[in-house]
Amino acid sequence: MALIADILLISGAFGAAFYCMLLSRRLSRLSDLDGGVGKAIADLNAQVTDLTKTLQEARTSAAVSAETLADLTNRAEAVAGALDTMLSAAETFDQPGAEWREPQGQPNGPATSNTGSIASGASGERTERPAMPSFVRGRAVRTAAE
Repeated sequence: MALIADILLISGAFGAAFYCMLLSRRLSRLSDLDGGVGKAIADLNAQVTDLTKTLQEARTSAAVSAETLADLTNRAEAVAGALDTMLSAAETFDQPGAEWREPQGQPNGPATSNTGSIASGASGERTERPAMPSFVRGRAVRTAAE
């Protein structure tokens, strides 16, 4: 009986050794950097690094775009103010008391100089007015003709 117990004990030890060897191989494959979880972890680490770099570039690009947009908005507001001033000035010429004379020779043509017609002021002295844009001049002529 002791002999059978020894044989069973030795065969159990060999079975446990074989099972440990199998587990060792599986564990080494699992943690291998060429495949398995080790490869997956290495790939994820590389992707996180790439995404971090891309995110930083996107933040920089967004900051530059925001600055450019702010500059363009400021320019647009300045131009809108200038256009508002021009339209206000043009509307004053549509009023009955306003007076505007076209330069002689070109009633509705484009302006050839930076100065407009000469109008007499309230005190009788003559002052030069800047030339009006062509779209406003046509409007002033139509109003004067009516």
